[in-house]
Amino acid sequence: MTTRAPLLDAPALVECVPNFSEGRDAEVVRQILVAMSIEGVRLLDYSLDRDHNRSVVTIAGEPAAVLEAAVCGAGRAAELIDLTAQSGVHPRIGAADVIPFVPIRGVSLEQCALLARQAGMELWRRYGIPVYFYEAAAARPDRALLEEVRRGQFEGLREAVKKEPARRPDVGGPELHPTAGASAVGARRFLIAYNLYLDTPDVGVARAIARGLRQSNGGLTGVKALGLLAHGQAQVSMNITDFARVPVGEVFAQVKQAAREYGAAPVRGELIGLLPEAAYERGSEWVRLLEQFDPDRKSVV
Repeated sequence: MTTRAPLLDAPALVECVPNFSEGRDAEVVRQILVAMSIEGVRLLDYSLDRDHNRSVVTIAGEPAAVLEAAVCGAGRAAELIDLTAQSGVHPRIGAADVIPFVPIRGVSLEQCALLARQAGMELWRRYGIPVYFYEAAAARPDRALLEEVRRGQFEGLREAVKKEPARRPDVGGPELHPTAGASAVGARRFLIAYNLYLDTPDVGVARAIARGLRQSNGGLTGVKALGLLAHGQAQVSMNITDFARVPVGEVFAQVKQAAREYGAAPVRGELIGLLPEAAYERGSEWVRLLEQFDPDRKSVV
């Protein structure tokens, strides 16, 4: 992808963070990245996770170019990823599972929602991939939450759309793509994807901690959490959607306290994607526990 200076000077900048259901075959991810190589778009970060069997790509650039890169990447993923033969610990409904557009500069959240709607129409028109719109791009209030859209995952949703009209896609369908499923395309504010590993293989501990963290269960504002087993350790996987109100350090402290009640402790952390500079708490315990964290590469203004 181009890294030319005009990207930095562009009056309007949009970020997109597509998540693909492949984290084990680096060649598949490389081919998806090649498909996303569009003039005016910069690749900021990408990661592969074998246990989650998921890759997360972060791109930014001018809105029209970012839209095209996201659609091309999702189309290539549909060609390369067969969900009927794919498994991993992370929930998913599609080869290109989620495609969120995020306003960075000179673009509103509402404009990103329009980008998401355009991207969804192109995914169906070009590749026959049905689309659900979520968060700020949601076409229905019951689809604002990604977890509701993804309920049942690929296997469950594949059957539900045949029997329940209310579960059918917003664009395309009514059935899912036979191997690529469907994509959830949305618009949202910047979020921090943060995983904490505990010193226990007991996934029940991670799930109990995640339940207590989730805003939907009366926990921390703007926090979504899952308890998973990854790399042989219990993992609390979190999305922090309003770090100005609930800093990462506060989330870490609550996980640490809750883990102590189960005789466990957080031993390492990881960021998936980028960290806003304003959220970077230098010298804090949660930062010290981050693996392979380079603030010059992983943080953004």
